[in-house]
Amino acid sequence: MTNGDTEKRLWDVANNLRANSKLSSAEYSTPVLGLIFLRHADSKFEQAVSELEKLKGESTRRKIGKVDYIERGVLYLSEKARYSYLLNLPEDADIGQEIDKAMDLIEEENLELKDILPRGYTKFSNAMLVALLKAFSKISDDIEGDVFGKIYEYFLGKFAMTEGQKGGEFFTPTSLVKLIVNVIEPFHGRVFDPACGSGGMFIQSAHFVEQHKKNPTNELMLYGQDRLNKHINLCKMNLAVQGLSGDIKEGNTFYEDIHKSVGKFDFVMANPPFNVKKVDYEKVKGDPRWVFGLPSTDNANYLWIQQFWTALNEKGRSGFVMANSASDARGNEAKIREELIRKNAIDVMISIASNFFYTVTLPCTLWFMDKDKVNTSRKDKVLFIDARNIFRQIDRAHREFNPDDIDQIAFIVRSYRNEEGASPYKDVKGLCKIASIKDIEEQGWSLNPGRYVGVVEKEEAEDFDFEAELEKNNEELQLLNEEAKVLEEQIGFNVNKLLGD
Repeated sequence: MTNGDTEKRLWDVANNLRANSKLSSAEYSTPVLGLIFLRHADSKFEQAVSELEKLKGESTRRKIGKVDYIERGVLYLSEKARYSYLLNLPEDADIGQEIDKAMDLIEEENLELKDILPRGYTKFSNAMLVALLKAFSKISDDIEGDVFGKIYEYFLGKFAMTEGQKGGEFFTPTSLVKLIVNVIEPFHGRVFDPACGSGGMFIQSAHFVEQHKKNPTNELMLYGQDRLNKHINLCKMNLAVQGLSGDIKEGNTFYEDIHKSVGKFDFVMANPPFNVKKVDYEKVKGDPRWVFGLPSTDNANYLWIQQFWTALNEKGRSGFVMANSASDARGNEAKIREELIRKNAIDVMISIASNFFYTVTLPCTLWFMDKDKVNTSRKDKVLFIDARNIFRQIDRAHREFNPDDIDQIAFIVRSYRNEEGASPYKDVKGLCKIASIKDIEEQGWSLNPGRYVGVVEKEEAEDFDFEAELEKNNEELQLLNEEAKVLEEQIGFNVNKLLGD
Protein backbone atom coordinates (compact mmCIF):
# COMPACT_ATOMS: atom_id res chain seq x y z
CA MET A 1 0.00 0.00 0.00
CA THR A 2 1.38 3.41 -0.99
CA ASN A 3 1.56 6.41 1.29
CA GLY A 4 -1.23 8.03 -0.75
CA ASP A 5 -3.44 4.99 -0.21
CA THR A 6 -2.72 5.16 3.52
CA GLU A 7 -3.71 8.82 3.70
CA LYS A 8 -6.98 8.25 1.83
CA ARG A 9 -7.88 5.15 3.86
CA LEU A 10 -7.33 6.95 7.16
CA TRP A 11 -9.29 9.97 5.97
CA ASP A 12 -12.21 7.78 4.91
CA VAL A 13 -12.29 6.19 8.38
CA ALA A 14 -12.07 9.53 10.18
CA ASN A 15 -14.61 11.26 7.93
CA ASN A 16 -17.13 8.42 8.17
CA LEU A 17 -16.90 8.54 11.95
CA ARG A 18 -17.62 12.28 11.95
CA ALA A 19 -20.53 11.86 9.54
CA ASN A 20 -22.16 9.48 12.01
CA SER A 21 -21.69 11.85 14.94
CA LYS A 22 -23.23 15.17 15.96
CA LEU A 23 -19.89 16.93 15.57
CA SER A 24 -19.35 19.63 12.96
CA SER A 25 -16.19 19.56 10.88
CA ALA A 26 -14.87 22.58 12.81
CA GLU A 27 -15.37 20.78 16.14
CA TYR A 28 -13.80 17.60 14.83
CA SER A 29 -10.79 18.75 12.84
CA THR A 30 -8.32 19.97 15.47
CA PRO A 31 -8.83 17.06 17.90
CA VAL A 32 -8.30 14.55 15.08
CA LEU A 33 -5.14 16.36 14.01
CA GLY A 34 -4.11 16.18 17.67
CA LEU A 35 -4.38 12.37 17.61
CA ILE A 36 -2.23 12.21 14.47
CA PHE A 37 0.27 14.43 16.23
CA LEU A 38 0.24 12.14 19.28
CA ARG A 39 0.71 9.02 17.15
CA HIS A 40 3.69 10.62 15.41
CA ALA A 41 5.24 11.77 18.70
CA ASP A 42 4.90 8.25 20.10
CA SER A 43 6.49 6.72 16.99
CA LYS A 44 9.51 9.04 17.21
CA PHE A 45 9.79 8.43 20.95
CA GLU A 46 9.74 4.65 20.48
CA GLN A 47 12.52 4.87 17.90
CA ALA A 48 14.58 6.97 20.32
CA VAL A 49 13.97 4.46 23.12
CA SER A 50 15.42 1.67 20.96
CA GLU A 51 18.48 3.75 20.06
CA LEU A 52 19.11 4.78 23.65
CA GLU A 53 18.70 1.23 24.93
CA LYS A 54 21.53 0.20 22.61
CA LEU A 55 23.73 2.94 24.06
CA LYS A 56 22.82 1.83 27.54
CA GLY A 57 23.77 -1.71 26.67
CA GLU A 58 27.18 -0.54 25.50
CA SER A 59 27.88 1.21 28.79
CA THR A 60 26.50 -0.02 32.11
CA ARG A 61 27.21 3.42 33.58
CA ARG A 62 25.07 5.16 30.99
CA LYS A 63 21.92 6.67 32.46
CA ILE A 64 19.19 7.60 30.03
CA GLY A 65 17.26 10.75 30.85
CA LYS A 66 14.91 13.30 29.35
CA VAL A 67 17.79 15.34 27.95
CA ASP A 68 18.79 12.43 25.70
CA TYR A 69 15.44 12.58 23.96
CA ILE A 70 15.60 16.35 23.63
CA GLU A 71 19.05 16.11 22.02
CA ARG A 72 17.50 13.85 19.36
CA GLY A 73 14.74 16.35 18.62
CA VAL A 74 12.18 13.99 20.15
CA LEU A 75 9.33 15.02 22.42
CA TYR A 76 9.61 13.33 25.81
CA LEU A 77 6.55 11.22 26.66
CA SER A 78 5.70 9.92 30.12
CA GLU A 79 3.97 6.55 30.36
CA LYS A 80 0.38 7.88 30.38
CA ALA A 81 1.11 10.15 27.41
CA ARG A 82 2.11 7.21 25.23
CA TYR A 83 -0.16 6.29 22.36
CA SER A 84 0.17 2.63 23.30
CA TYR A 85 -1.21 3.39 26.78
CA LEU A 86 -4.28 5.10 25.32
CA LEU A 87 -4.78 2.38 22.72
CA ASN A 88 -4.85 -0.33 25.37
CA LEU A 89 -7.28 1.38 27.74
CA PRO A 90 -10.40 -0.68 28.50
CA GLU A 91 -13.39 0.48 26.48
CA ASP A 92 -15.31 1.36 29.65
CA ALA A 93 -12.61 3.86 30.68
CA ASP A 94 -13.17 7.59 30.15
CA ILE A 95 -10.94 7.66 27.08
CA GLY A 96 -11.63 11.30 26.27
CA GLN A 97 -10.48 12.35 29.71
CA GLU A 98 -7.37 10.17 29.41
CA ILE A 99 -6.43 11.77 26.08
CA ASP A 100 -6.88 15.25 27.58
CA LYS A 101 -4.56 14.19 30.42
CA ALA A 102 -2.02 12.88 27.88
CA MET A 103 -1.98 16.29 26.18
CA ASP A 104 -1.45 17.93 29.59
CA LEU A 105 1.49 15.63 30.32
CA ILE A 106 3.14 16.31 26.95
CA GLU A 107 2.94 20.06 27.50
CA GLU A 108 4.32 19.74 31.02
CA GLU A 109 7.37 17.85 29.73
CA ASN A 110 7.79 19.92 26.55
CA LEU A 111 7.31 23.57 27.40
CA GLU A 112 7.54 24.74 23.76
CA LEU A 113 4.09 23.17 23.28
CA LYS A 114 2.48 24.82 26.32
CA ASP A 115 -1.18 25.73 25.65
CA ILE A 116 -0.87 24.45 22.08
CA LEU A 117 -2.28 20.93 22.02
CA PRO A 118 -6.02 20.34 21.64
CA ARG A 119 -8.31 19.33 24.46
CA GLY A 120 -12.01 18.58 24.72
CA TYR A 121 -11.87 14.90 23.77
CA THR A 122 -14.63 14.19 26.28
CA LYS A 123 -17.18 15.44 23.74
CA PHE A 124 -16.24 12.42 21.59
CA SER A 125 -17.90 9.10 22.32
CA ASN A 126 -15.69 6.29 23.59
CA ALA A 127 -16.58 4.24 20.52
CA MET A 128 -15.41 7.02 18.16
CA LEU A 129 -12.15 7.52 20.06
CA VAL A 130 -11.42 3.80 20.12
CA ALA A 131 -12.02 3.61 16.36
CA LEU A 132 -9.75 6.61 15.68
CA LEU A 133 -6.98 5.33 17.95
CA LYS A 134 -7.10 1.92 16.26
CA ALA A 135 -7.11 3.45 12.76
CA PHE A 136 -4.09 5.70 13.40
CA SER A 137 -2.22 2.91 15.19
CA LYS A 138 -2.02 1.11 11.84
CA ILE A 139 0.33 3.74 10.43
CA SER A 140 3.54 1.82 10.07
CA ASP A 141 6.59 3.29 11.81
CA ASP A 142 8.89 2.08 9.07
CA ILE A 143 7.04 3.36 5.98
CA GLU A 144 9.61 5.06 3.79
CA GLY A 145 9.46 8.83 3.86
CA ASP A 146 7.78 11.30 6.14
CA VAL A 147 4.48 9.43 6.25
CA PHE A 148 3.19 11.15 9.38
CA GLY A 149 3.90 14.58 7.98
CA LYS A 150 2.17 13.69 4.72
CA ILE A 151 -0.86 12.31 6.54
CA TYR A 152 -1.05 15.43 8.70
CA GLU A 153 -0.81 17.68 5.64
CA TYR A 154 -3.40 15.56 3.80
CA PHE A 155 -5.85 15.90 6.68
CA LEU A 156 -5.26 19.66 6.88
CA GLY A 157 -6.18 19.96 3.20
CA LYS A 158 -9.26 17.77 3.55
CA PHE A 159 -10.49 19.69 6.58
CA ALA A 160 -9.97 22.94 4.68
CA MET A 161 -12.26 21.60 1.96
CA THR A 162 -14.99 20.60 4.41
CA GLU A 163 -14.77 23.71 6.59
CA GLY A 164 -15.40 26.12 3.73
CA GLN A 165 -14.13 29.68 3.91
CA LYS A 166 -12.81 29.31 7.46
CA GLY A 167 -10.72 26.33 6.42
CA GLY A 168 -9.15 28.27 3.59
CA GLU A 169 -7.85 30.82 6.06
CA PHE A 170 -5.27 28.43 7.45
CA PHE A 171 -4.37 26.22 4.50
CA THR A 172 -2.76 27.07 1.17
CA PRO A 173 -2.96 24.33 -1.48
CA THR A 174 0.26 22.36 -1.37
CA SER A 175 1.05 22.59 -5.08
CA LEU A 176 0.98 26.41 -4.97
CA VAL A 177 3.30 26.41 -1.97
CA LYS A 178 5.67 24.00 -3.70
CA LEU A 179 5.83 26.28 -6.73
CA ILE A 180 6.62 29.32 -4.56
CA VAL A 181 9.37 27.37 -2.79
CA ASN A 182 10.87 26.10 -6.05
CA VAL A 183 11.04 29.64 -7.41
CA ILE A 184 12.59 31.41 -4.41
CA GLU A 185 14.84 28.41 -3.52
CA PRO A 186 15.24 28.69 0.27
CA PHE A 187 18.47 26.69 0.64
CA HIS A 188 19.66 28.40 3.81
CA GLY A 189 18.68 31.28 6.07
CA ARG A 190 15.83 33.00 7.87
CA VAL A 191 12.33 32.27 6.54
CA PHE A 192 9.42 34.54 7.46
CA ASP A 193 5.67 34.15 6.95
CA PRO A 194 3.64 37.01 8.48
CA ALA A 195 0.32 35.26 7.72
CA CYS A 196 1.49 31.75 8.48
CA GLY A 197 -1.80 29.86 9.00
CA SER A 198 -0.95 26.18 9.55
CA GLY A 199 2.67 26.65 8.46
CA GLY A 200 2.62 25.10 4.97
CA MET A 201 5.27 27.51 3.67
CA PHE A 202 7.68 26.34 6.38
CA ILE A 203 7.00 22.66 5.75
CA GLN A 204 7.61 22.86 2.02
CA SER A 205 10.77 24.92 2.56
CA ALA A 206 12.05 22.14 4.81
CA HIS A 207 11.17 19.53 2.17
CA PHE A 208 13.05 21.60 -0.43
CA VAL A 209 16.17 21.54 1.74
CA GLU A 210 15.79 17.79 2.31
CA GLN A 211 15.54 17.21 -1.43
CA HIS A 212 18.95 18.85 -1.73
CA LYS A 213 20.40 16.40 0.81
CA LYS A 214 20.67 18.77 3.75
CA ASN A 215 19.12 18.92 7.20
CA PRO A 216 16.49 21.69 7.40
CA THR A 217 16.94 22.10 11.16
CA ASN A 218 20.55 23.12 10.45
CA GLU A 219 19.79 25.25 7.39
CA LEU A 220 16.57 27.13 8.18
CA MET A 221 15.38 29.44 10.95
CA LEU A 222 11.60 29.79 10.86
CA TYR A 223 9.63 32.86 11.93
CA GLY A 224 5.87 33.17 11.72
CA GLN A 225 3.01 35.41 12.75
CA ASP A 226 -0.76 35.11 12.53
CA ARG A 227 -3.65 37.02 14.05
CA LEU A 228 -5.55 33.91 15.20
CA ASN A 229 -4.48 31.73 18.09
CA LYS A 230 -6.06 28.67 16.45
CA HIS A 231 -3.75 29.09 13.47
CA ILE A 232 -0.69 29.51 15.69
CA ASN A 233 -1.51 26.24 17.45
CA LEU A 234 -2.01 24.41 14.15
CA CYS A 235 1.27 25.79 12.86
CA LYS A 236 3.23 24.70 15.93
CA MET A 237 1.66 21.24 15.82
CA ASN A 238 2.43 20.99 12.10
CA LEU A 239 6.06 21.94 12.69
CA ALA A 240 6.37 19.51 15.59
CA VAL A 241 4.93 16.58 13.64
CA GLN A 242 7.54 17.30 10.95
CA GLY A 243 10.38 17.46 13.47
CA LEU A 244 10.74 21.24 13.07
CA SER A 245 10.52 24.23 15.38
CA GLY A 246 10.21 27.95 14.90
CA ASP A 247 9.50 31.30 16.49
CA ILE A 248 5.76 31.52 15.86
CA LYS A 249 3.84 34.42 17.44
CA GLU A 250 0.23 35.57 17.63
CA GLY A 251 -0.48 39.11 16.51
CA ASN A 252 -2.12 41.27 13.84
CA THR A 253 0.65 41.88 11.31
CA PHE A 254 -0.65 45.34 10.34
CA TYR A 255 -0.36 46.69 13.88
CA GLU A 256 2.34 44.49 15.42
CA ASP A 257 5.70 43.86 13.80
CA ILE A 258 6.55 41.25 16.43
CA HIS A 259 9.70 39.96 14.73
CA LYS A 260 11.03 43.47 13.91
CA SER A 261 11.02 42.37 10.31
CA VAL A 262 12.55 45.29 8.38
CA GLY A 263 15.66 44.09 6.52
CA LYS A 264 15.88 40.91 8.56
CA PHE A 265 14.95 37.92 6.39
CA ASP A 266 16.48 35.89 3.59
CA PHE A 267 13.11 34.57 2.43
CA VAL A 268 9.54 35.75 2.87
CA MET A 269 6.61 33.58 1.82
CA ALA A 270 2.91 34.10 2.43
CA ASN A 271 -0.67 33.64 1.33
CA PRO A 272 -2.22 36.66 3.05
CA PRO A 273 -5.97 37.33 3.20
CA PHE A 274 -6.93 39.26 0.06
CA ASN A 275 -8.62 42.67 -0.07
CA VAL A 276 -8.71 43.23 3.71
CA LYS A 277 -10.80 46.26 4.62
CA LYS A 278 -11.10 48.59 7.61
CA VAL A 279 -7.42 48.66 8.52
CA ASP A 280 -6.96 51.60 10.88
CA TYR A 281 -4.46 53.69 8.91
CA GLU A 282 -3.96 56.00 11.91
CA LYS A 283 -2.41 53.06 13.77
CA VAL A 284 0.01 52.17 10.96
CA LYS A 285 1.21 55.68 10.05
CA GLY A 286 4.96 56.12 10.34
CA ASP A 287 5.71 52.37 10.31
CA PRO A 288 8.98 51.85 8.34
CA ARG A 289 7.45 48.82 6.64
CA TRP A 290 5.24 51.01 4.43
CA VAL A 291 8.22 52.57 2.67
CA PHE A 292 6.19 53.53 -0.42
CA GLY A 293 3.27 55.02 1.48
CA LEU A 294 -0.21 53.96 2.54
CA PRO A 295 -2.89 52.88 0.06
CA SER A 296 -5.55 55.48 -0.65
CA THR A 297 -8.36 52.92 -0.75
CA ASP A 298 -9.91 50.67 1.87
CA ASN A 299 -7.85 47.69 0.74
CA ALA A 300 -4.75 46.30 2.45
CA ASN A 301 -3.21 44.40 -0.47
CA TYR A 302 -0.45 46.97 -0.87
CA LEU A 303 0.30 46.94 2.84
CA TRP A 304 0.98 43.21 2.52
CA ILE A 305 3.08 43.70 -0.61
CA GLN A 306 5.24 46.32 1.09
CA GLN A 307 5.62 44.09 4.15
CA PHE A 308 6.99 41.32 1.93
CA TRP A 309 9.50 43.73 0.36
CA THR A 310 10.75 45.60 3.41
CA ALA A 311 11.25 42.39 5.42
CA LEU A 312 13.96 41.22 3.01
CA ASN A 313 17.66 41.68 3.63
CA GLU A 314 20.01 42.91 0.89
CA LYS A 315 19.95 39.53 -0.93
CA GLY A 316 16.50 38.33 0.13
CA ARG A 317 13.74 36.84 -2.01
CA SER A 318 10.01 36.75 -1.44
CA GLY A 319 7.16 34.81 -3.03
CA PHE A 320 3.50 35.26 -2.20
CA VAL A 321 -0.07 34.75 -3.37
CA MET A 322 -2.04 37.86 -4.25
CA ALA A 323 -5.44 38.78 -5.65
CA ASN A 324 -5.40 39.39 -9.40
CA SER A 325 -6.80 42.87 -8.87
CA ALA A 326 -3.55 44.03 -7.25
CA SER A 327 -1.70 43.64 -10.56
CA ASP A 328 -3.74 46.44 -12.16
CA ALA A 329 -4.99 48.40 -9.13
CA ARG A 330 -5.45 52.10 -9.84
CA GLY A 331 -4.98 55.29 -7.85
CA ASN A 332 -2.34 55.38 -5.16
CA GLU A 333 -1.79 51.61 -5.46
CA ALA A 334 -0.64 52.16 -9.05
CA LYS A 335 1.94 54.68 -7.82
CA ILE A 336 3.21 52.23 -5.18
CA ARG A 337 3.42 49.51 -7.84
CA GLU A 338 5.35 51.86 -10.15
CA GLU A 339 7.84 52.59 -7.35
CA LEU A 340 8.30 48.86 -6.71
CA ILE A 341 9.00 48.25 -10.40
CA ARG A 342 11.40 51.20 -10.71
CA LYS A 343 13.27 49.94 -7.61
CA ASN A 344 13.71 46.57 -9.33
CA ALA A 345 11.71 44.88 -6.59
CA ILE A 346 9.57 42.77 -8.92
CA ASP A 347 11.33 39.76 -10.42
CA VAL A 348 8.70 37.26 -11.61
CA MET A 349 4.90 37.35 -12.00
CA ILE A 350 2.89 34.14 -12.55
CA SER A 351 -0.83 33.99 -13.36
CA ILE A 352 -2.66 31.02 -11.81
CA ALA A 353 -5.95 29.55 -13.06
CA SER A 354 -9.17 29.55 -11.05
CA ASN A 355 -10.22 26.69 -8.73
CA PHE A 356 -6.85 26.09 -7.08
CA PHE A 357 -8.23 27.00 -3.67
CA TYR A 358 -10.66 24.85 -1.77
CA THR A 359 -12.88 27.70 -0.67
CA VAL A 360 -12.93 30.21 -3.53
CA THR A 361 -13.00 29.77 -7.30
CA LEU A 362 -11.22 33.00 -8.25
CA PRO A 363 -7.83 32.94 -10.00
CA CYS A 364 -4.80 34.52 -8.36
CA THR A 365 -1.29 35.74 -9.13
CA LEU A 366 2.03 34.71 -7.60
CA TRP A 367 4.43 37.62 -7.04
CA PHE A 368 8.17 37.18 -6.62
CA MET A 369 10.59 39.85 -5.41
CA ASP A 370 14.39 39.83 -5.23
CA LYS A 371 16.48 42.46 -3.40
CA ASP A 372 19.62 41.37 -5.23
CA LYS A 373 18.11 41.57 -8.73
CA VAL A 374 19.48 45.09 -9.18
CA ASN A 375 23.01 43.59 -9.17
CA THR A 376 22.28 41.02 -11.89
CA SER A 377 21.64 40.92 -15.63
CA ARG A 378 17.93 40.90 -14.77
CA LYS A 379 18.06 44.56 -13.71
CA ASP A 380 15.21 46.58 -15.26
CA LYS A 381 13.48 43.39 -16.42
CA VAL A 382 10.52 41.32 -15.20
CA LEU A 383 9.63 37.77 -16.20
CA PHE A 384 5.92 37.21 -16.85
CA ILE A 385 4.49 33.69 -16.94
CA ASP A 386 0.88 32.89 -17.81
CA ALA A 387 0.27 29.50 -16.18
CA ARG A 388 -3.53 29.61 -16.41
CA ASN A 389 -3.54 26.69 -18.84
CA ILE A 390 -1.18 24.59 -16.74
CA PHE A 391 -2.92 22.40 -14.16
CA ARG A 392 -4.25 18.96 -13.31
CA GLN A 393 -7.98 18.63 -12.73
CA ILE A 394 -8.55 16.91 -9.34
CA ASP A 395 -12.31 16.94 -9.65
CA ARG A 396 -14.89 19.16 -11.34
CA ALA A 397 -14.31 21.98 -8.87
CA HIS A 398 -10.62 21.75 -7.93
CA ARG A 399 -7.27 21.94 -9.71
CA GLU A 400 -3.62 21.62 -8.78
CA PHE A 401 -0.13 21.51 -10.27
CA ASN A 402 1.42 18.09 -10.68
CA PRO A 403 5.19 17.73 -10.09
CA ASP A 404 5.95 18.08 -13.82
CA ASP A 405 3.98 21.34 -13.95
CA ILE A 406 5.98 22.75 -11.06
CA ASP A 407 9.25 21.65 -12.67
CA GLN A 408 8.23 23.24 -15.99
CA ILE A 409 7.46 26.62 -14.47
CA ALA A 410 10.48 26.58 -12.16
CA PHE A 411 12.67 25.64 -15.15
CA ILE A 412 11.53 28.78 -17.00
CA VAL A 413 12.50 30.89 -13.98
CA ARG A 414 15.90 29.21 -13.63
CA SER A 415 16.59 29.85 -17.31
CA TYR A 416 15.61 33.51 -16.89
CA ARG A 417 18.02 33.75 -13.94
CA ASN A 418 20.72 31.95 -15.94
CA GLU A 419 21.27 29.52 -13.09
CA GLU A 420 23.86 26.78 -13.36
CA GLY A 421 22.61 23.86 -15.45
CA ALA A 422 19.66 25.77 -16.91
CA SER A 423 19.05 26.08 -20.65
CA PRO A 424 19.17 29.50 -22.35
CA TYR A 425 15.94 31.40 -21.84
CA LYS A 426 13.49 31.94 -24.74
CA ASP A 427 10.19 33.80 -24.80
CA VAL A 428 7.28 31.51 -25.63
CA LYS A 429 4.13 33.15 -26.98
CA GLY A 430 1.19 32.59 -24.70
CA LEU A 431 3.41 31.27 -21.89
CA CYS A 432 6.33 33.51 -20.90
CA LYS A 433 7.88 36.86 -21.77
CA ILE A 434 10.66 39.04 -20.39
CA ALA A 435 9.52 42.66 -20.35
CA SER A 436 11.64 45.76 -19.78
CA ILE A 437 10.64 48.58 -17.46
CA LYS A 438 9.93 50.63 -20.60
CA ASP A 439 7.54 47.88 -21.79
CA ILE A 440 5.78 47.90 -18.43
CA GLU A 441 5.51 51.69 -18.39
CA GLU A 442 3.81 51.53 -21.79
CA GLN A 443 1.25 49.17 -20.24
CA GLY A 444 0.41 51.66 -17.50
CA TRP A 445 2.63 49.85 -14.96
CA SER A 446 0.44 46.77 -15.11
CA LEU A 447 1.86 43.53 -13.71
CA ASN A 448 -0.75 41.32 -15.35
CA PRO A 449 1.13 38.57 -17.28
CA GLY A 450 -1.66 38.35 -19.85
CA ARG A 451 -0.73 41.82 -21.14
CA TYR A 452 2.78 40.69 -22.06
CA VAL A 453 2.93 37.02 -23.05
CA GLY A 454 0.50 37.27 -25.96
CA VAL A 455 -2.22 34.83 -26.99
CA VAL A 456 -1.82 31.58 -28.88
CA GLU A 457 -4.55 31.33 -31.52
CA LYS A 458 -6.61 28.18 -31.26
CA GLU A 459 -8.05 26.45 -34.30
CA GLU A 460 -11.46 26.24 -32.70
CA ALA A 461 -13.04 27.73 -29.64
CA GLU A 462 -13.57 25.55 -26.60
CA ASP A 463 -17.21 24.67 -25.91
CA PHE A 464 -18.65 25.80 -22.62
CA ASP A 465 -18.87 22.79 -20.35
CA PHE A 466 -22.30 23.35 -18.81
CA GLU A 467 -22.21 20.07 -16.87
CA ALA A 468 -18.85 20.89 -15.31
CA GLU A 469 -20.01 24.37 -14.33
CA LEU A 470 -23.21 22.97 -12.81
CA GLU A 471 -21.30 20.39 -10.77
CA LYS A 472 -18.79 22.99 -9.60
CA ASN A 473 -21.62 25.23 -8.40
CA ASN A 474 -23.26 22.27 -6.69
CA GLU A 475 -20.06 21.50 -4.77
CA GLU A 476 -19.79 25.13 -3.73
CA LEU A 477 -23.40 24.97 -2.54
CA GLN A 478 -22.54 21.92 -0.44
CA LEU A 479 -19.71 23.83 1.22
CA LEU A 480 -22.09 26.72 1.96
CA ASN A 481 -24.61 24.30 3.40
CA GLU A 482 -21.91 22.88 5.65
CA GLU A 483 -21.05 26.38 6.86
CA ALA A 484 -24.73 27.09 7.46
CA LYS A 485 -25.01 23.89 9.48
CA VAL A 486 -22.05 24.91 11.66
CA LEU A 487 -23.58 28.36 12.16
CA GLU A 488 -26.96 26.84 13.04
CA GLU A 489 -25.36 24.58 15.63
CA GLN A 490 -23.49 27.51 17.15
CA ILE A 491 -26.67 29.60 17.34
CA GLY A 492 -28.48 26.70 19.01
CA PHE A 493 -25.68 26.32 21.52
CA ASN A 494 -25.73 30.05 22.34
CA VAL A 495 -29.51 30.08 22.71
CA ASN A 496 -29.43 27.09 25.06
CA LYS A 497 -26.67 28.75 27.07
CA LEU A 498 -28.73 31.93 27.40
CA LEU A 499 -31.77 29.93 28.49
CA GLY A 500 -29.72 28.07 31.06
CA ASP A 501 -30.09 24.60 29.48
